[in-house]
Amino acid sequence: MSSLITHRPEAAQEPPVEQRSPARAPSVAAQPGTTAALAVRRSVATAGGWLWKCAAIILFLALWELGPKYLAGDATRVFLPPLHQVLAAGGGLIANGQLQTHIGASLTRSAAGFSIAVTLGISLGLVIAWYRPLHSFLNPLLELFRNTAALALLPVFTLLLGIGEESKISIVAFAAFFPVLLNTLAGVRTVDPLLVRAARSLGLGNLALFWKVILPSAVPTIFTGIRMAGTSAILVLIAAEMVGAKAGLGYLITNAQNSFLIPQMYAGILTVSLLGLLVNLALVAAERHFSRWRTSING
Repeated sequence: MSSLITHRPEAAQEPPVEQRSPARAPSVAAQPGTTAALAVRRSVATAGGWLWKCAAIILFLALWELGPKYLAGDATRVFLPPLHQVLAAGGGLIANGQLQTHIGASLTRSAAGFSIAVTLGISLGLVIAWYRPLHSFLNPLLELFRNTAALALLPVFTLLLGIGEESKISIVAFAAFFPVLLNTLAGVRTVDPLLVRAARSLGLGNLALFWKVILPSAVPTIFTGIRMAGTSAILVLIAAEMVGAKAGLGYLITNAQNSFLIPQMYAGILTVSLLGLLVNLALVAAERHFSRWRTSING
């Protein structure tokens, strides 16, 4: 009995704690360094991705700066100045306050016309898409006006409303109205039928079905039309300001061309491009805000 007691296997199962702890210590101590290395790798990868996305723009700006200086003749350099001269002209316009004045005038007109177009486009689009007889009745007329260029109607708006603010805001609203309207129609009419059937089976009425299923499902398509409308609003407004205006980016570009201030003309064009980019980024942020439910579901 004593021999059985002295040769129990429990006595040789595990080493003491002080013998095991040194073997585990290096792995615990290596964790902070590993986390820091992963963070550095992610930062480098993110910076590399942004650099690759901006590479084309950087090359374009470098070509704009060096091309007129080394690749073009003196005559071409007059009509295509290097980038630093354009930036200097833009800085001068900012210093004397002219650029801010023109930007404010253009933004006021485009925001007014864009707001009218979005309000009417979404409202009418939802109503027309919800009632099929109304859609079949108005669709030929909508297709006719959709294929009519807004700038072709600029003389009509000018004759009817004059050369004041009303004609410019109206032409912007007309140009931005149809992208919003047509994309709203497409968004409502392309909702997944399975979602509608599931909502019907849960007992949702027409109003609840519209607000909880159809409208949220159509939001991405509607915002596609809103982004297209934002671009159209700026471009059409610039063209309208070139015809008859006393302020605005279109007026700045045309006046600089007529006065042979070529760097200021390019500064106005560059401002229009940056303004359109900022408007698009703002609309993309708004789309993400109103489509958070899609992100949460995908996540």
